[in-house]
This record gives sequence, C-alpha cells and structure tokens, in this order.
Amino acid sequence: MSSCFILKGTAYIHGVKHATGNFVFIMDADLSHHPKFIPEFIEKQKEGDYDLVSGTRYGGNGGVYGWDLRRKLIRLYKKKVLENLVERCVSKGYVFQMELIIRARQLNYTIGEVPISFVDRVYGESKLGGSEILSFTKGLLTLFATT
Repeated sequence: MSSCFILKGTAYIHGVKHATGNFVFIMDADLSHHPKFIPEFIEKQKEGDYDLVSGTRYGGNGGVYGWDLRRKLIRLYKKKVLENLVERCVSKGYVFQMELIIRARQLNYTIGEVPISFVDRVYGESKLGGSEILSFTKGLLTLFATT
C-alpha cells in the first residue's frame, strides 16, 4: 500500500467540492461497476426525483459475478444532498460509504434503487488488506452503535 493512499472519505470531500453539475455519480475506477448502468441511474432519478439512486445486486436483474466483501456501491447523488451528507459524516476510509447511506436515511432523503451486476475488477489491485478489513469492521460496529 502506498504511503500517499487517500482515504475514501477524503476523495469524496475533494470530488464534491470540484463537481460543477447538479448531480454527482460515484463509482469505482477499476470498472467493477460497468458504466453502461449510468443511463438507468439517470432514468430512475428522473422517475422519482430521488435525492440519491443506489445500485443494488438484490433487485430485478442484479447479480454478483466474482464479487467479494470488498466491493463498494455505485450511486448517483443530487450534489446538494451529497454536500450535506459529506459535512455530517465522521467516518474515514471504506466505512465512509456506509455512513453516507445511513445518514441519508436518517435525514429522510429519498432513495431509489437500480439493479446492477458486479464483476471482478478489470484494472488495478485492491488496497484492502487485513488491517483495512479490521479497521472497516471496527468502523462499522462504531457506526451502528452511534447512529
């Protein structure tokens, strides 16, 4: 793991500050989430004027192919909603994504879901090792105990 590894939450904070549109689409750069699903997210958002739309492997034609515990979520946010959520989140690293959705539910934001399929990463290697998994588990337990 590189010494310049950026925590997941830090990347979100930086990204939302520089986003120029009304919506922010978040997906992994390793293509474990295929960009072909983007139009479905946009259509779903328009359909219900949702505050955020999350990809799910549990609905419709969603599925998991070569997926493991380390896979993250693919989401479309209204920019103002994401800005508000990012300001409220206290978690770092991989737990940050979980906290975003928990805070969204607490604030009664509307959430739409789109069935998607996950595939094994196409590019790069996972930065998630044993210490990160332990930190993730500890962070999740703390998050659920305090929210």
